[in-house]
Amino acid sequence: MKYLNLILAVLFLSFPAFAQDLSDKEVEARAYEVGSALRCVVCQNQSIDESDADLAKDMRKLVRFRIRQGDSNTEVIAYMQSRYGDFVLLKPPVQANTYVLWFAPMGLMLVFLGWYVVRTRRTTTQLEPEPLSDKEMAQFKKISKTEKAEKENGT
Repeated sequence: MKYLNLILAVLFLSFPAFAQDLSDKEVEARAYEVGSALRCVVCQNQSIDESDADLAKDMRKLVRFRIRQGDSNTEVIAYMQSRYGDFVLLKPPVQANTYVLWFAPMGLMLVFLGWYVVRTRRTTTQLEPEPLSDKEMAQFKKISKTEKAEKENGT
């Protein structure tokens, strides 16, 4: 039993030796790559690298911690997604609950394009003017004679 405890103690103490030994530049590069794919849940329109919110700072620390622990970029993103939900992803996945998000803009564009085509191709009906009544025709002739006389007189 003593040897089993000793072996287990040596194994548990040697786990940090098996962890990836990354330089600070590699950690920062990977953290920036992961951080630019994650949304700040406070700002909602910025990545956690662009945000100055306290929660974004904590999220950046968590990303760096997970990278130093040996997680790959996809594992870090999956961890953050499991913790904060799909909302934390700047590019949400195409799922049944995000179909509206992905396809509504294209659907609206097609609806408005169809409306525009129908609206512009619609034939306009030209109405024939009603003929002048006898009284209106007499007024028209009277006015046109006076205008013609004025032009001839030069006034």
